Amino acid sequence: MKTVLVAFVVAGLSNLTGWANPFFPADTITDYYEVETIQMPKGLTAETDGLAVMPDGRIVAGFHRGEIMIYNPKIKTWKLFAEGIHDPLGIMAVSNSEILVMQRPELTRVKDTNGDGVADLYETVTDDFGLSGNYHEFAFGPVKDKKGNLYIGLNTASNGAGIFPEVRGKLDTLGRPGRMYSAVPYRGWIMKLTPDGKLHPYASGFRSPNSLGFDANGNLFAADNQGDWLGTSKLYHVQEGKHYGHPASLLWKEGFPHVTPIKLPVKMLDSLRTVESVAFPHSRIANSPTQPVLDETGGKFGPFAGKMLIGEMDHPYLIRLMLETVDGQIQGACAPFLAGAGLRRGNNRLAFAPDGSLWLGQTDHGWAGDEGIQRVRWKGKTPLELADMKLTPTGFALTFTQPLDAATARQVANFQFKRYYYEYHEAYGSKQFDVQPVAVTNAELSPDGKTVTLKLADLKAGYIYELELGKLRSTTQQNLMGRLVCYTLNRLQRNTQANP
Repeated sequence: MKTVLVAFVVAGLSNLTGWANPFFPADTITDYYEVETIQMPKGLTAETDGLAVMPDGRIVAGFHRGEIMIYNPKIKTWKLFAEGIHDPLGIMAVSNSEILVMQRPELTRVKDTNGDGVADLYETVTDDFGLSGNYHEFAFGPVKDKKGNLYIGLNTASNGAGIFPEVRGKLDTLGRPGRMYSAVPYRGWIMKLTPDGKLHPYASGFRSPNSLGFDANGNLFAADNQGDWLGTSKLYHVQEGKHYGHPASLLWKEGFPHVTPIKLPVKMLDSLRTVESVAFPHSRIANSPTQPVLDETGGKFGPFAGKMLIGEMDHPYLIRLMLETVDGQIQGACAPFLAGAGLRRGNNRLAFAPDGSLWLGQTDHGWAGDEGIQRVRWKGKTPLELADMKLTPTGFALTFTQPLDAATARQVANFQFKRYYYEYHEAYGSKQFDVQPVAVTNAELSPDGKTVTLKLADLKAGYIYELELGKLRSTTQQNLMGRLVCYTLNRLQRNTQANP
């Protein structure tokens, strides 16, 4: 009885004075996640372009100047595995002695065949795509589906530099105009490599798809960076045969008229594109999203198992994705994650290890960012976070990781919405159009205290719904970690809904 009384008194003092309460969990993000900065080898320019975890838990990383190195986290040592790789912007670990590397000119198999820890086999897997010599023709991936197909992404070229006298693949100057262009095949495409070794064009319309990833149901996703024809950065559900908006790559689409794509009317180009699943409001959420990765840790990384994270170059945090299928299409929400936890900027590559820790490879690559590698571990306590956001016919259902204090959860003032959209046009980026507040007319709390169902005064497709959460707290007085979330509402909820 005395223990209960003391706890009650301490809780009251904490609420009145703000004094730290030893009976309740702490409520800053560093009490839930810890960030370790990995010491890099001396003399290495640690612009981390590729990152993967080997089956035995060692980390394999590729760097901008061509080194592939392996880090053993148990003994904290580095070893050079391979070198001479040109922009290794993606690594997939095949075994403890073999990796696939997506370098600029080709997808390469790199293997240690004699067991000395150093690669002695470099083998071309595929190079069946064009190169003009333009500095911006990066290549990303690979990722592998359940059928054994590999997928890679090919960047468009930049008008900030030209074309070399000798190119690989067919040169078509109709693809040359524009800020970002596609003068050789298949710049601006996601490509599919089948197990028989044939490379096939899979989906078009990408500007700079900095890495690929699958969700728990095998859906392929790629992020694209704000620029010409992209009013803001976006996450696409990539499906075979579809076009995703950047016109330059249409030149290489079978059966497409032999014309300069960007000279077609904007209305026509708009009708050809498949819209994004998630739009990342520029500066508000992301400037340059990077690699999407699935949390397959089974809860070892906290309460977000089965969800996806994505990296971000310009901000010192990651982004959590909350996706759902509405009216047959995947759409959903994004929110900053681990802000204030000690992450650096430039989070370019992400990989989960068997122990549930998340490894982050960082680069500036001549733009914003930092260099090196960090490791994030969950400390075992569950923070108060928005775990999921789902559309309803009249608003949104918000599910949290912990039961909420009922009094604050039912206050509509704690849920401030506004909506807007970005225009599809040739210019670089877009301002927000038709910015309007949207009133919440009712907030209903579920019996378990974890879900707040909000009724909005108006829902309209084609808008981003930005939500600022107020000072919500858990029943144990934990602070809400993140207060910003943005939902991309492409399709309205009708009667039934199937999650992806």
